[in-house]
Amino acid sequence: MDFSGNILNVAKDWMTGRWNITLQINEQPTETINELAKCEKLSIILKRFKKKRSLDANAYLWVLCTKIADKIGSSKDEVYEDMIQHYPLPYEDEEGHIVVTVASKVDMRKVDGHWLHTKTSKDGKFKCYVMLRGSSDFDSAEMARFIDKIVYEAKNLGIETLPPDELQRMVTAWKA
Repeated sequence: MDFSGNILNVAKDWMTGRWNITLQINEQPTETINELAKCEKLSIILKRFKKKRSLDANAYLWVLCTKIADKIGSSKDEVYEDMIQHYPLPYEDEEGHIVVTVASKVDMRKVDGHWLHTKTSKDGKFKCYVMLRGSSDFDSAEMARFIDKIVYEAKNLGIETLPPDELQRMVTAWKA
């Protein structure tokens, strides 16, 4: 049972040496609360109240990646990387996209960043990669499009997603 409320009074019973704490809960009395009041002994855990953060766009992105990963037997990081690859937003320098050509034997999974393999040389000795941006570099419009695509993928797997108005609220707050 989880109730929130305030401590109204803390006083020490000098006869017994025990502490008396008076609690005020926010919920209306229910049958459960009335039954608890009749108990001779209770076990109660008190902890500092922390306001729950609203689910932001990036957190929701990871929730969806985790649900998709669970559904397909993968990891959330692999799903995220797959989404970045399927819906890429390239980094751009002054002259266009950042492109790297490396020997085919180089394992780009070990190179920091997100890389999209674009082509392999005719002789197979070299591969060309475009550097992609991760979601932390997206503006709100880019994040909205990215989450829309992940929501689409999740729905195709039968995964329940948030209603469109809640998604819009989160994305609007992204980097606001």
